[in-house]
Amino acid sequence: MGDRMTPIPFKDLMEWIIEEYKNHGKIFGVNKFYKKQDDKVLEIFGEKIETPFGPAAGPHTQLAQNIITAYVCGCRFFELKTVQTLDGEDLPVSKPCIKAEDEGYNVEWSTELRVEEAYEEYVKAWVILKLLSKELNLGSDDGFVFNMSVGYDFKGISSSKIDNFILGLKDVSNSSIWKECMEYTLRNLDKFNNIDKDYVSNISPKVSSSITLSTLHGCPSQEIERIAEYLIKEKGLNTYIKCNPTLLGYDFARKTLDAMGYDYISFDDHHFKNDLQYEDAVPMFKRLETLAEENGLSFGVKLTNTFPVYIKNNELPGEEMYMSGKSLYLLTIALASKLSKDFDGQLKISYSGGADAFNIEDIFETGIWPITMATTLLKIGGYKRCVQIAEKLRKLDYSNKVFIDNEKLMGLKEKSLKDIHHLKDIKPRGSRKINSKVPLVDCFIASCEKGCPINQDIPEYISLVEEGKHLEALKVIVEKNPLPFITGTICSHACMSKCTRNFSDESVHIRNIKLQAAEKGYESLMREMKETPKSNVKAAIIGGGTTGIAAAYFLAREGINVTIFEKRSSLGGIVSHVIPEFRIPSERIHKDIELLQSLGVEVKLNSEQKSIDDLKRQGYKYILVAIGAWKPGKLELEGEKVINAIEFLEKLKSKNPALNLGKNVVVVGGGNTAMDAARAAKRTPGVENVYLVYRRTKRYMPAHEEELKLALEDGVEFKELLSPIKYSQGILNCEVMKLGEPDESGRRMPVPQGKWVEVPADLVISAVGEKIEEKLFIENNIDIDNQGRAVVDKNTLETSVERVYAAGDGLYGPSTVVDGIAQAAKFARAVVLEEMHRDLNINVQKSLKNIDNIENKRGVLEMGYLGEREVGRCLQCSTVCEACVDVCPNRANLSIKVKGNKMHQIIHVDRMCNECGNCETFCPYSSAPYREKFTLFSTEGDFQDSKNDGFIVVNKHEFIVKVRLEDKVLEVKLKENHTMLPKDIENILWTVMKDYSYVI
Repeated sequence: MGDRMTPIPFKDLMEWIIEEYKNHGKIFGVNKFYKKQDDKVLEIFGEKIETPFGPAAGPHTQLAQNIITAYVCGCRFFELKTVQTLDGEDLPVSKPCIKAEDEGYNVEWSTELRVEEAYEEYVKAWVILKLLSKELNLGSDDGFVFNMSVGYDFKGISSSKIDNFILGLKDVSNSSIWKECMEYTLRNLDKFNNIDKDYVSNISPKVSSSITLSTLHGCPSQEIERIAEYLIKEKGLNTYIKCNPTLLGYDFARKTLDAMGYDYISFDDHHFKNDLQYEDAVPMFKRLETLAEENGLSFGVKLTNTFPVYIKNNELPGEEMYMSGKSLYLLTIALASKLSKDFDGQLKISYSGGADAFNIEDIFETGIWPITMATTLLKIGGYKRCVQIAEKLRKLDYSNKVFIDNEKLMGLKEKSLKDIHHLKDIKPRGSRKINSKVPLVDCFIASCEKGCPINQDIPEYISLVEEGKHLEALKVIVEKNPLPFITGTICSHACMSKCTRNFSDESVHIRNIKLQAAEKGYESLMREMKETPKSNVKAAIIGGGTTGIAAAYFLAREGINVTIFEKRSSLGGIVSHVIPEFRIPSERIHKDIELLQSLGVEVKLNSEQKSIDDLKRQGYKYILVAIGAWKPGKLELEGEKVINAIEFLEKLKSKNPALNLGKNVVVVGGGNTAMDAARAAKRTPGVENVYLVYRRTKRYMPAHEEELKLALEDGVEFKELLSPIKYSQGILNCEVMKLGEPDESGRRMPVPQGKWVEVPADLVISAVGEKIEEKLFIENNIDIDNQGRAVVDKNTLETSVERVYAAGDGLYGPSTVVDGIAQAAKFARAVVLEEMHRDLNINVQKSLKNIDNIENKRGVLEMGYLGEREVGRCLQCSTVCEACVDVCPNRANLSIKVKGNKMHQIIHVDRMCNECGNCETFCPYSSAPYREKFTLFSTEGDFQDSKNDGFIVVNKHEFIVKVRLEDKVLEVKLKENHTMLPKDIENILWTVMKDYSYVI
């Protein structure tokens, strides 16, 4: 196994396509095709183009199968991957070379094939597109355009190697690969339904009449102009010059990226100083425009090349990588606007820089086209994303697209500054990966479930809601989650951070769907709720917050007699008494409490239990301490007294007494409680300004991103990098900070700057972290740590006192509701195991969903909560994952349907992989599928060189294969009955040999 791809011969490509389409309705794994439905076309380089977009020069135009897959999904403009004299094994490409988790990065530059091999790939692709357009009625046989791309200096581009490539693609009729393609097709006309000899004979051998010039950073303007003149005058090519974003200048690029949240991207000004300068570029482009016109050709610019940045955190090997995708979008639009203005809208611009389904219409409507893309196709959905893009473009007006509308382009530039599709999230996105290795078989997994502390069966209840079965969905939820209304409203939704759609657009709004199930299924559920017969075993729970409620629910359902002792006048803890009504209405909290009470749990309000021994004397065998974190954190501040956030919110919610906050309120802190306090203050009559003061920036605040955004939307003004020192006479004095090196938590340390800022403050609210009231633990001889938290057995949560347990905020400090539910379940599980010698009764029936329906959703991008239609955005990853299939540009990971197994299985095709690493980025496991999935090898040498579990076909006709499993190599004959292989592996081998033999 190496990091080099092996091109597939034309015959094998055609037989793969024909057999896969005939037997499975797919082409290279794609089952979603775009078929042209009208006669609308544009013209470029004297050629027709049906949809003016396609893959940029890069991983999606390196191999024939890549171009073919892009075509069937709707692409009609193909910027072929750049060729240069340094090629093949002589070209050093560090691996992995791609990382496209959010914005994109790569360390590659031109094709990894030999130039001669690249030439053959493009010819094969050209012919196959001609055949498929007719055979499958996908569009006109002359409705697509191939655009060459070459680099990087005059010497190389004028060399015989590149000259043969250019002339060869201008007319391929004398090439051996052209003859091979024609001969095979004519010999196999019986395999087609809509293709005859005349059609094949009339396929044009003129593959490309245009070229895009790519030069290295630092290439002098004279060299660039010399190459362009050569391509126009000597080679007669319509010529585009690829421009670098460095034309905008360092200050503009740095300021823009910082403003859009990309302040962590590291680069300096050396490329900006050494690259082509704007004042040199404009007159050069005008001269070349005139030259092209004199030669009856087109001239334009390609905007933009990728952006060079430094590698800081081992994102990819090396010292420098190239940035692309959404972070490049505004820079590219800004450069387009600047250039187009200087050319009065008459400069032809080919676009590439963060284009995707969200902005494709805006770009095209300015008059900029063709539009190419790479980063978006490297994400979940992959090539299938092109179908949606093609359909969007088809609905637009193709007329009057000769000149660029500078006014629209300027408007798009302004819009882009605030467009959420291109802004970076405020806080770093959490990893989707789970801490386990991808299995060889049945690797499909819903990462949302693994991200949830209680492993809620999320795809299951979402599919039930989609079917309108809200009661059934709610039953699934309450098996593990007795607080569906509270978690459906204010859950921290760790599940959503793991959702696969984060790599497409945004997470499914799982929490909203849970609430939808709760609201629509609640009354029916309550009619079915019955009290479980109780045993003589009694359990006491000290604390009636959400953790205590959950623990009581689980025990009562199992038949344990439970009593909750709550010192306040109602259950619900922090959620009921502190969290503002605008965040969670009291009615929803009451419904969860009613669900608990339906099980016959005894609740003693206004009852503060301080003695564990007293409870034991009353016959309580098991005791859970589930007290909240109500003790105020200490804000080190000189001067006047401040109010604690918990106290403030509790008083505000109780409205007794009414608070007069003044005009200016300052909240000190950066957690969720600080956001609640700030938003609540903002809603209070008389308050004009609410300032949130924090020592670091928003990126390093502990609050969840959602809470930060809601505070900003409510008008809370964030005062970042300020450390409060003194509060006196309506002024909060703060020292200015700057971010230094990261501390142990990974957050950058605030460093004092010796400068001071005054913030007006009629009231200062301290939200610097609530603490545990450890007094109860101390008085009852329960061991605590140096932070006052109970010391417990991590498996059972039992404290140092026998059969006394601790959970919730009193265990780990302020935590989330769902974390408390997880701890409540752990406690209940320990009790049930000891008393009943079994696990908790949790009954959720899993079922696999319709795979075809799920696959059709992939690649469709949508953002914004869709209400009742939101359920349709769920990709049901527990049935279909296939992330590694989607994101592989080369189609090296295949999904196969194995007889007797409802789940599709994944095999990796070694010869099609160049170890770019993209599948590793998107696999939900902590694994690299190209190294760890069951691999099909093509040669004995490849098999021997690899450590992958996998196989090679020794004799296709006699079904003899050589298999490696866990470092053991076996040669088996599949026709024989044997027990040498695991049955699931044997089934995969049979399936490949019989149903997918075209991949061998």
